[in-house]
Amino acid sequence: MTTHKRKTGRRRAIIGGLSALGITGAAVVTTTLLAPAGAASAVAAWPQAKGSKPVPASIEVSGTYDGKLQRFYGTGELGSDGQDESQKPVFVLKDGAVLKNVIIGSPAADGVHCLGSCTLQNVWWENVGEDAATFKGTSASAVYTVYGGGAKSASDKVFQFNGAGKLVVSKFQVSDFGKLVRSCGNCKKQYTRTILINDVDITTPGKSIVGVNANYGDTASLRNVRIHGDTKKKIKPCTRFTGNNTGKEPKEIGTGPDGTSCRYSAGDLSYD
Repeated sequence: MTTHKRKTGRRRAIIGGLSALGITGAAVVTTTLLAPAGAASAVAAWPQAKGSKPVPASIEVSGTYDGKLQRFYGTGELGSDGQDESQKPVFVLKDGAVLKNVIIGSPAADGVHCLGSCTLQNVWWENVGEDAATFKGTSASAVYTVYGGGAKSASDKVFQFNGAGKLVVSKFQVSDFGKLVRSCGNCKKQYTRTILINDVDITTPGKSIVGVNANYGDTASLRNVRIHGDTKKKIKPCTRFTGNNTGKEPKEIGTGPDGTSCRYSAGDLSYD
């Protein structure tokens, strides 16, 4: 990745601004490495797995779990890569948990569930099952941080945002996907959700980067998003929906920046 020199004062200003947004811990430190919007950047290579581990039942995580770049894959009741709803996850993260240096192979079942604030650091999904990760905390102060890592082959959603709070995705890469982030459009319990997508690489094919519910006050901010292989600009950067709590399919009401629900400008996206 191209590096850029910065003055210390600017770096402190960035950190202060991110802290004001509620981005804490590793996310504050790592997000200071941001490059200017549109800067050239090579997509990072995927890591090689250092061994494999079958997972017959969900692994519950409190504190920090370092997978040391092993490949974890589902077996038994977790042995599915399908789109069936209500599948169990490979990992369940309790409030405040950190999952790092993990490769989730195939079958991936329902990936990772965060029950409250969580950090996913350097987590890679080789073949997304139902979803890569689902964020389910109920507190408006919950912060879900995805830093580094990547996902491939998501026939629908990569990150499913069902709960309350803020989701920050940075230095992530995704290819061959339906939606990178979707605020749940028809959950029985709805919340106002905040999404920040920053310094990420998007590679076709793909349909949508983020979808939000305008009627519930959701916001999505896109910064320094690099889109590869989409010269005709078919991938929708931000789509607005009218969400509901009845289970019905939500109605799409618009796409593109509006300064309210979808917060970005043309300069925040680059294409090659």
